[in-house]
Amino acid sequence: MAQPKTAVVRSDLDIVIARTMARDLAKAMSFGAIDQARIATAVSELARNIFLYAGTGKVTVKEIDKGGRKGIEIVCEDQGPGIPDVDLVMQDGYSTSRGMGMGLPGARRLMDEFELKSQEGVGTKITCRKWKSS
Repeated sequence: MAQPKTAVVRSDLDIVIARTMARDLAKAMSFGAIDQARIATAVSELARNIFLYAGTGKVTVKEIDKGGRKGIEIVCEDQGPGIPDVDLVMQDGYSTSRGMGMGLPGARRLMDEFELKSQEGVGTKITCRKWKSS
């Protein structure tokens, strides 16, 4: 298994770098084109949130194997202000940036597993996984 790869997110360009890094790993793991696009889109949304709300953070992607089941894991972490109401931000249509509100709920739908931990004044950590179809 390849070593995890990390992209530091501080700018719009870093969002593209994180997205490309995740797509490249998914491609190397032989995920289909649709799943590659889903993974890249989810990473784009999550990295964009790091940049918009925390200013800086990191995205780490790695290959995972759970009992012979192969997948990709993405961990997005920041030391930003945290999310005061996680249930609220996970609702479809909710937006703090006057956007379409597809960010976190959309990323959750694109992935097979999605876990969000956030603490006000400490930061946010999102771990999501996509498993290869057998």
